[in-house]
Amino acid sequence: MADFDKNRATINPFFSWAKPYFDFIGKGKIYSLVYIIMAFVNLLCPMAVIFAVIELGFFQNTGTRVVVAFMLSWFVIVFASWIGFQLWWNRKNAIKRFENADFIATPVISEIFQTTGEWLGTLCGIIGVGVGIIVTVVLWDTSELGLYGFLPLFNFGPAMIIGGPVIGFFLLIFFRFIAEQIRIISAIANNTREIARNLRK
Repeated sequence: MADFDKNRATINPFFSWAKPYFDFIGKGKIYSLVYIIMAFVNLLCPMAVIFAVIELGFFQNTGTRVVVAFMLSWFVIVFASWIGFQLWWNRKNAIKRFENADFIATPVISEIFQTTGEWLGTLCGIIGVGVGIIVTVVLWDTSELGLYGFLPLFNFGPAMIIGGPVIGFFLLIFFRFIAEQIRIISAIANNTREIARNLRK
């Protein structure tokens, strides 16, 4: 009778309608949401930048050269964001190999950490070089940029060309180093459990 009631509870929609959700959060699939969200954040970044600049009244109080430099720089940001979108979207499949592992969260966090470093490094490299070249070529008197929050950074065009890729490279290396340390912990834990299972056999 107890077995019969248990089976009825399992089949009854009242007790099982949330099962797909439980299966989703119980497996590695839930972590793919991080990649999907970050991918779409990259698509929204250029729009956030343009809206922020409009709110500052940038296009109403700035000379033609500065506006041209900004718009060209914005296209560089669009390109970098598109690369970032592809990076996160493609990497979301990398965590599927951990779905059946005993320890899921630790290696997945390692993958997310590594992807974050690759993303930040890529953005720094692309935006640094692209915006640096545009600012250096198009602008020569940038004193008025001090009126617009983060825009004084445009004063350092040549430095951005060199500094962007260098900073991006070290970000990539640093995040990958941390990711590998996390991965080592996960590997030790999985190997220890596998050894314990073999000993029991």
